[in-house]
Amino acid sequence: MEREPPHRPHGAEHPALDRVRREGRWWWLQARHARRIWRWALLAALAVFVLLVLLRKPLADWFWDEPQIEQLLAEGDRALAAGRLSDADGSGARERYQAALALDGDRPQARQGLANTGAAALQQARDRLQADDLDGSAQALALARELQVPQGDADAVARQLQARRSAGAGIGALLAQARNAFAAGRLDDGDSSALPLFQRILALQPDNLPALEGREDALSDLLLQARTLAERGELAEAAALLRRARQFDAGHADLPASEEALARAADRRLRQAQRALRRQQLEAAAKGFQAVLVVAADDSNAQRGREQTLQAVVARSQKSADDFQFDTAQRDAALAAELGASQAVRQQLAQRLQRAQQAQRALQQPAVSTAQRERQLRDHLRKIERAERAGQWISPPGHSAFDALREAQSLAPRDARVKAAAARLLPASRRCFDDNLRQNRVQAAGACLQAWQTLSPTAAGLPSARLRLAQRWLAIGSERLGNGDLAFAAHAAEQARLLQPDLAELPAFEDRLRRAGGRAD
Repeated sequence: MEREPPHRPHGAEHPALDRVRREGRWWWLQARHARRIWRWALLAALAVFVLLVLLRKPLADWFWDEPQIEQLLAEGDRALAAGRLSDADGSGARERYQAALALDGDRPQARQGLANTGAAALQQARDRLQADDLDGSAQALALARELQVPQGDADAVARQLQARRSAGAGIGALLAQARNAFAAGRLDDGDSSALPLFQRILALQPDNLPALEGREDALSDLLLQARTLAERGELAEAAALLRRARQFDAGHADLPASEEALARAADRRLRQAQRALRRQQLEAAAKGFQAVLVVAADDSNAQRGREQTLQAVVARSQKSADDFQFDTAQRDAALAAELGASQAVRQQLAQRLQRAQQAQRALQQPAVSTAQRERQLRDHLRKIERAERAGQWISPPGHSAFDALREAQSLAPRDARVKAAAARLLPASRRCFDDNLRQNRVQAAGACLQAWQTLSPTAAGLPSARLRLAQRWLAIGSERLGNGDLAFAAHAAEQARLLQPDLAELPAFEDRLRRAGGRAD
């Protein structure tokens, strides 16, 4: 059975026509939609164009200036590190940092770079001032001020610069004065002489060539004077000139030769002093040894010669006093003091002189009656007995047994009682010496020994007694030195030298004393 065709709506009798209708509507819709898209696209493009116009500078800065700024900052850092703070060609640190700021006024690295450049300029101003480059210092200071360093720091450098310029203004006048003084031969005799003036100039301008040359010439003349004085034997004066020359220029070319000349002169003077000592020319020997010790204080030969001279002078002073040659005794006592005699030795000489003067006055007394002489003699004999009981054999001066005996001998030298007292005092002085030595009372033993040798200068036991006492002084001195008592040890050495100058143990003890930091009185 044939099926009936489906029902078609109105107007759909022709499928082709219906298709045309449907497709035409779609294209219309597509075209309408396309127009809307293009309209939005056009609006977007217009907006982008407007934005590009409005933001063209920031974008240009971003894409173009940023690499340039970084390059400028790096170049500024390199210039600052190299010390090229400013340059007319624009390659200096200041110019690079300023160029970076011109591109970006808010760039903190550029501002810090300028601040660092200012600080470097200020330090450069100080350094150039120290090097006496006043113009360079002024230029660096001006740059520092332009870069706004702290005003107080800049003002301080400015004041120093002004002071240096003011001082420099008088350099010419000082140089003229120094040259005039040099021409007049006034090398070093006050502030207005050549060497001090040259030194003043060099203190202000260390590289001042005329001042350096002038000082060199003046020192050459001064050292020539020193060598001349040394040849004449004036060692102290020559040594003083050498010390002054070292103060002015320790590296002067003529110094070694001058020092050698002084050393030769000192050695020659030492030999002269030793010959004078052997000939008992004590004044010449003393002067010679002292002169050598001024130049060479540690010279052992000169030290030994001075001590030997001192012993000889002390002995001569004592003998002169006993012979009533008081002026000679006093001169020798003064010479002994110059040679470094201890206080004890000086006191002994003074006591010896006092006793001799008392004895002379007693001898010069007018004649007295027999009865009066007897009363005075008995009085002296009683003084002797009292001094004996008190152990006052030789001290205190004027009240010792020895002093009373001398007074008694001056009144009645042949009186049996006086001879008996003298005979009694002699063994008593020996016993006094032995007793005190056993008890290590070396000071008292020395006083007794002096009484002994005064009563009997040629007694056979005296050399042995002096040797024993000298050894005992050293023994006690060595013990005290070990305990750190340098003063007593030095005094012990001095006493041992007085008693026995050639004592074998003495050099070793004195060497110990010097190493410990002490010295003989």
